[in-house]
Amino acid sequence: MLFNLRILLNNAAFRNGHNFMVRNFRCGQPLQNKVQLKGRDLLTLKNFTGEEIKYMLWLSADLKFRIKQKGEYLPLLQGKSLGMIFEKRSTRTRLSTETGFALLGGHPCFLTTQDIHLGVNESLMDTARVLSSMTDAVLARVYKQSDLDTLAKEASIPIINGLSDLYHPIQILADYLTLQEHYSSLKGLTLSWIGDGNNILHSIMMSAAKFGMHLQAATPKGYEPDASVTKLAEQYAKENGTKLLLTNDPLEAAHGGNVLITDTWISMGQEEEKKKRLQAFQGYQVTMKSAKVAASDWTFLHCLPRKPEEVDDEVFYSPRSLVFPEAENRKWTIMAVMVSLLTDYSPQLQKPKF
Repeated sequence: MLFNLRILLNNAAFRNGHNFMVRNFRCGQPLQNKVQLKGRDLLTLKNFTGEEIKYMLWLSADLKFRIKQKGEYLPLLQGKSLGMIFEKRSTRTRLSTETGFALLGGHPCFLTTQDIHLGVNESLMDTARVLSSMTDAVLARVYKQSDLDTLAKEASIPIINGLSDLYHPIQILADYLTLQEHYSSLKGLTLSWIGDGNNILHSIMMSAAKFGMHLQAATPKGYEPDASVTKLAEQYAKENGTKLLLTNDPLEAAHGGNVLITDTWISMGQEEEKKKRLQAFQGYQVTMKSAKVAASDWTFLHCLPRKPEEVDDEVFYSPRSLVFPEAENRKWTIMAVMVSLLTDYSPQLQKPKF
């Protein structure tokens, strides 16, 4: 059975110049859920199968429909608490996690570098054990992926990667939900990355092929993705019969792409490299020139915050830009992550066709 769930955005920004965006969920027959993620860590999407990632997206769509569209109150996390460790500042990660966890009846506790110094005043091992005794899960936004790995090893509760130097898995879940809503299916899409070989690109490389999506990525010389990540991504592409193109030519990456994607050129902690990076990334701005060689149904994603040198206003504020639905979906996807790792809840919405 095939049907469309059409959701009209009430965001004034999208009424002005964007009209209304119709989000489509192509759904199939209800299937018994065989995926069990309760108790797992989410450190990188390379640790999850395609079916497990699809389950988190299904759960995201389910929560969004039941809570936002039907107005249901689902206290699925009532009585649970979340430790939030933020070594790096954030708008979307903090807001989506705090408001989402609270909306589900839980209590989030925000910890900055003024409250907790990972591995400084207390060892990571001791911190992990203390947090395990007081909270039900920890979301950590850190500089080093190795710190997350240590926390996960020593903790007895789920550890979620809120961003690290190597990966940003919760951002990619929001990206994929946004594309699912727009295109109705992810299989066969070509993702065109134009920018830095950073944590966002790494997370796409660890997951896109599992959905049958192709990836074309352009990075400046010297800013290519991590070699170990590339090797594994090549293996995923081979196993799933998808295309993986790594180039230094932005137009080559954009050619035929359904989704144009970029991110900041200067991540937190790289401020001293600003002048050098701005020079290296000349010619990597996403513009209508990029769009002209893309597929006719092209769209644009950016995880925000955005700088004009990364993408011009014509693309960023165009009707093809999905950046604001993408930002909102950070909330629904992180809620799904928490529910899947902490409860036995199963989605009520029919499973989308991915």
